[in-house]
Amino acid sequence: MSNINQLLVQAQTAYDAANWSSLIQYLQQLILGQDSEHPEIVKNREYLLTLAISMLEMGDFQERWEMTKILTRLGNIAIPPLIEILQDEDAEEDLRWYAARTLGEFQHPKAIASLVELLKTDEDEELKAIAATALGQMGTVAVAALTELLADEDTRLLAVRSLFCIRQPETITPLLSVVQDPQAAIRTAAIEALSSFHDEHVPPVLLNALDDIAATVRCAAVVGLGFRPDLQQALDLVTKLQPKLYDFNLEVCCAAAVSLSRMGCDQAAKYLFDLLISPQTPIKLQLETIRALSWVGTPSSLEYLQTAFNQSTSETLWQEIVTVLGRVEKPQLTTPAAEILLQILRLQHPAREIANVKSAIALSLGQLGKMPAIEPLISLLADPNASVRLHAIAALKNLDEEVAHQQLQQLANNVALTPDLQQGIAIALAEW
Repeated sequence: MSNINQLLVQAQTAYDAANWSSLIQYLQQLILGQDSEHPEIVKNREYLLTLAISMLEMGDFQERWEMTKILTRLGNIAIPPLIEILQDEDAEEDLRWYAARTLGEFQHPKAIASLVELLKTDEDEELKAIAATALGQMGTVAVAALTELLADEDTRLLAVRSLFCIRQPETITPLLSVVQDPQAAIRTAAIEALSSFHDEHVPPVLLNALDDIAATVRCAAVVGLGFRPDLQQALDLVTKLQPKLYDFNLEVCCAAAVSLSRMGCDQAAKYLFDLLISPQTPIKLQLETIRALSWVGTPSSLEYLQTAFNQSTSETLWQEIVTVLGRVEKPQLTTPAAEILLQILRLQHPAREIANVKSAIALSLGQLGKMPAIEPLISLLADPNASVRLHAIAALKNLDEEVAHQQLQQLANNVALTPDLQQGIAIALAEW
């Protein structure tokens, strides 16, 4: 008896005994582990399909998940029974979910038609969302069918979301047709989808959407333009985005801060700084603006952060500024960032009295890895707060474990040091 025939017999035996885990293993060996065009497989394909569909209907979550791979491998022969399950409104909801998901794996007109029909007629919103995702996964073959769904108000939003999943240039024209739709959710979804494309028709739509009545649309447009720093000068994007920092909607303001940071220029940094130091700016937006300034990545953006630190009286803002300075990645900016942090320690800034801020400074100095930070970090070992001392030790190890250890050993016997610093050094050496 051939291996395939033996597996067929074993599969039937497992099915008769309702031994589903064994049945899955045999089906996997037969369908996933063999040449799908092997004569014995071709001859028994209908029988294997019957077993797989039965398994899909009776299996648990994991077993059904495995069956979707097997049904896909069986080919287009699996489409009719899957459509039958999908159309059966009395069938278990999870079973229909798997049928929809599996049909999405077939780039076949019948599979497309069945999913489109479900979007038009079914009442189950969750199932419709799964069908829309499945259509999106099919790629460009589903674009024509989805474009037709844009004509119907009831299916338009799901169709736009499906087109968004496809992410191919063929979707641009149908998406452009709904950017002025009366429903804000549809306009938002269309703007989000179009933002994926570097196509000449998209930027004017995004610029127009900056003044949309719906905050979700404005936010989507702001985010989309943030991914086009290449158009910064041609479209004067910094000037166009700046008013959105003061939008009525806080989410739009936060998105504008991030998008301006992507422009990477001094003018964007200046606008962000003005927003940060304004007494009217909410704390959430101030924190987003601090992060945005660090992402701008210019010397002036770091100077603005330093100025804001010195002008502020907020512990929350102090801590965020020293935290983002430690995350600076551009090689030419790590030294200035470290110098700002060291200056805070040297000048006895009021923030130095706050343990959380000192811990954050130590952490940031360790991340920046600049050797001039060794002595100031050793000084922090005298701090009365245990968390500050631990952060200073971790930062010293991060800078240069060997050099820092040698320096601590040299200081360990220095009687001229304060008792607090002596004790801190002893603790640090014990931690090493």
